Amino acid sequence: MDVVSIGETMILFTPHTDGQMRYAQNFSTRIAGAETNTLIGLAKLGHQTGWISRVGKDEFGSSLLSTVRGEGVDTSQVILDNQAPTGILFKEIQNESTIRIYYYRKYSAASTMNPKDIKDDYLLSAKYLYVTGITLALSPSCRDTVFYAIQLAKKNGLRVIFDPNLRLKLWGEAEARKTLLEISAMSDVVLPGVSEGEFLLGTSNCEKIAEEFHQLGVDTVIVKRGERGAYYSNQQEKGYVEGFKVNKVVDPVGAGDGFAAGVLSGMLEHMSLKDCVKRGCAIGAMVTTTRGDIEGLPDRDLLNSFMQSSKNDDVLR
Repeated sequence: MDVVSIGETMILFTPHTDGQMRYAQNFSTRIAGAETNTLIGLAKLGHQTGWISRVGKDEFGSSLLSTVRGEGVDTSQVILDNQAPTGILFKEIQNESTIRIYYYRKYSAASTMNPKDIKDDYLLSAKYLYVTGITLALSPSCRDTVFYAIQLAKKNGLRVIFDPNLRLKLWGEAEARKTLLEISAMSDVVLPGVSEGEFLLGTSNCEKIAEEFHQLGVDTVIVKRGERGAYYSNQQEKGYVEGFKVNKVVDPVGAGDGFAAGVLSGMLEHMSLKDCVKRGCAIGAMVTTTRGDIEGLPDRDLLNSFMQSSKNDDVLR
């Protein structure tokens, strides 16, 4: 196994028409979950990935499992819960620049995850543990699960990759800041956005954000700058990678998860940190061109073609 992750995936309802959702008559369904977005992105590039979670023993849970499994992610560690439902969410696309998300995940099956759901041998079969701040915010038992997984990983030499993925709708600022910094200090690689760096550390300067995380003990820091690319830093190298232009941004949701998949893929292939970040920026850009969280994730041929055409057309900024 290359990468294992823990987290909630939900059924996403998207109106067929743009504008305020109160006027929507018809919806399509997809799946949405930060962790599975990244795992699927990795699987599409040929890496072995595994998902630890809970879903309701209901039709939505069956749909999730079928989809995630069909994308090449191992779902053997996903528990079917007959006491709690699968979470759902709605995406309201008012226009290209205004997108609102409505979550219905309280008391969901995934929110009941606990450390006993983790099989130590399964987790330790991986090279990387990938976690996000979303799972930490779902419930105290989810928080305990993530802490347990990281502690187990650290004791056994498994590298931990952490995306803070701040969701203040799920918890208070003080608790979020304290917990996310604590998890960051336990991680080998941290992937904050600029706004998350400002929230956690009080600065929007990418180089200062990286330095602050280094002082916490983080080996590698990659600060996401949206369409402008990213800043990367570790003991061996540091610098900026410019973002990839796309003709039209259709849906930016999920771009950060695609970015994480690109970075992790590069690390698994022992690429330089700069090249890992370039791959992350490319996949993040590709995701924004398609509606849905996973629909824009490329396979290796599509990724190579996009990166090559960007070079040829001098699109890389």
